[in-house]
Amino acid sequence: MKVIICGAGQVGYGIAEHLATEGNDVAVIDTEPDLVQQISDNLDVQGFVGHGAHPDMLDRAGANECDMLIAVTYHDEVNMVACQIAHTMFNIPQKIARIRAQSYREPHWADLFTRNHMPIDVIISPEIEVGEAVLQRLNLPGALDAFSFDEGRITAIGISCADECPILDTPLDQLTDLFPDLFAMIVGISRNNELFAAGRQDQLQAGDSVYLIVRADQVERTMKIFGHKKDRANRVVIAGAGNIGLYVAQRLEQLHPFTNQKLIEINRPIAVNAAEQLDRTIVLNGSVLNEDILNEADIRDADMMIAVTNDDQVNILSSVLAKRLGCRHNLCLINNRSYMTIVDGLGIEAHLNPRSITISRILEHVRRGRIKGVYSIEDGAAEIIEAEALNTSPLVGKPLKELDLPDGVRIGAIIRENEMILPQGHFTIKQGDRVIIFALGENVHEVEQLFRVSRDYF
Repeated sequence: MKVIICGAGQVGYGIAEHLATEGNDVAVIDTEPDLVQQISDNLDVQGFVGHGAHPDMLDRAGANECDMLIAVTYHDEVNMVACQIAHTMFNIPQKIARIRAQSYREPHWADLFTRNHMPIDVIISPEIEVGEAVLQRLNLPGALDAFSFDEGRITAIGISCADECPILDTPLDQLTDLFPDLFAMIVGISRNNELFAAGRQDQLQAGDSVYLIVRADQVERTMKIFGHKKDRANRVVIAGAGNIGLYVAQRLEQLHPFTNQKLIEINRPIAVNAAEQLDRTIVLNGSVLNEDILNEADIRDADMMIAVTNDDQVNILSSVLAKRLGCRHNLCLINNRSYMTIVDGLGIEAHLNPRSITISRILEHVRRGRIKGVYSIEDGAAEIIEAEALNTSPLVGKPLKELDLPDGVRIGAIIRENEMILPQGHFTIKQGDRVIIFALGENVHEVEQLFRVSRDYF
């Protein structure tokens, strides 16, 4: 597949890294020579210094033979114009644009991005994607990671195994006997900074992070089995009233009107603007690193601290401080990948990486075959993929025990007629089933091939 990426920032680099690793023909355009040089040196891609919305640059990058354009520059208008030119002048079939300004997405402008106006097939809004991820974590305090599949009926969750976890040192294949009516499957284990697919004889150890596929109505029970009590956070303190913090506060007011929430913002004009847009949220103007401000926000009684300022260091330090002052749980936004390896030792329970969330959303539309959902975990070390099995798929018609799957791949669930089925050796996948699969990064391309549309299909 030939792909042009406009923008070589964190998201553009991440998408290029995924696609190049899988053997796609990737070209990246950016106005910054240093970014283009870096991406060309580190990845097997073509780099072009120039403006991604200029026809001559798109032409040089191979737009005439392009299957997809992904516009993820820092400027909405550049992304929009790049998609328009890609459609009008080069007839590129698939166009994805990152658009941050929410005014473009208001309901009364709903037809703006149709093919007759500005033809963008998929719009990615990082603030909304991250905001929705935060809201999901509020329902799962203590979870390291969470993502929904099958229209919310199935959840992929990450859970830490502490010393008191009651199922340590138990072979995974025995868990089915211990909990025969539990619809949950362990698919991945992260141990000593190494992520691997879970095997039937593997045993959990203290300090492990475990990734599971769980039926949504059994998430609470699953977390209790691992020693985590799941209670939705009802008293919340949000640090940062930027786009993400304001979105989370507004959605909480809409979805959970009885939630007690405080919003802390150091910039007075931004704090005033937030106060004018919120009805039931108390907005405090001050530094989230100020202990007096945190006490004024009743941090000692809070169920969760959500740190989503634009400064990683502020997010990390405020989360640590909140926990020390008595807050039960914390969740912080981290952009810098180098910080992610140290936060566990600081008492931070969970963190979100906007880059990974945005990349996961884009990958849903990049993957070939009948891919329905993609979630990237541990900064791309693995993916959890939901896909539909066609009659030409090698998965169809054979018992699972006879499938020759790579060591880095595990089937977590099969969805048939909206019912979740746990994989067992004798089970046979049928055409039309949806399969949720865990795959290490190096095996993603092989999984994609399992669901690719064959010519025989037509």
